[in-house]
Amino acid sequence: MELKKKLENAMKDAMRSGDDVTKRTVRMALAAIKQIEIDKKITMDDTGILGIIQKEIKTRRESLDEARQANRPDLVASSEAEINVLKSYLPIELSENDLVALTKEAITECGATTITDMGKVMKLLIPRVQGRAPGDRISQVVRQLLQA
Repeated sequence: MELKKKLENAMKDAMRSGDDVTKRTVRMALAAIKQIEIDKKITMDDTGILGIIQKEIKTRRESLDEARQANRPDLVASSEAEINVLKSYLPIELSENDLVALTKEAITECGATTITDMGKVMKLLIPRVQGRAPGDRISQVVRQLLQA
């Protein structure tokens, strides 16, 4: 719940200071959190909230790519600003070496040997690195190590 409170306080501060980008971005993240809490009738913990923030970043990166293809510098700047705001709520991203080490540890722990065991590895690994590495990067490292 600590991260949710931090987001709520950031939105209040942004409203007071007139920071529209932060206000808009944090409001969208809080709306996504609240929607999941209502749909699943649960209270989100920090791990789940980190996942939502990463999903929001992924959505904005896709928008960023589309804006670049459409040659819309205004939308590019807006998406980049929103990504920066959201990144400030994530823990420090894992380095490639740290991610590989954690992946090797998970592979050893579950006894995975082939690419068909990728699901087992991901099930162990994702909770350990939640918020510190994007899902596509995690799966890429797992795939590389299991194919080697």
